[in-house]
Amino acid sequence: MLTKDAVAKIAHLSRLRLSGEEAEHYAAEISAILTWIEQLAAVDTQGVPQMVSVADLRLPWRKDEVTDGTQPEAVLQNAPAADHGCFLVPKVME
Repeated sequence: MLTKDAVAKIAHLSRLRLSGEEAEHYAAEISAILTWIEQLAAVDTQGVPQMVSVADLRLPWRKDEVTDGTQPEAVLQNAPAADHGCFLVPKVME
């Protein structure tokens, strides 16, 4: 079982502020999830074929050939802002 203190430490590392009541609540929730994961890990899957999806769909392969692959005008039409052929993005760090 995950303790309230462990949840508080994880919250601190994640820069989240939790009350004591919230830490207890999340400790119980995360413990239940971890218990469920342990149950899944205990299932014997030996001999079961791997699958990515329940539907057995296969995508067609394309030839592996070198192309310029660039259409800057078409790509930059989707950009909210562009300058000199580059995307302009908001500054996120000082």
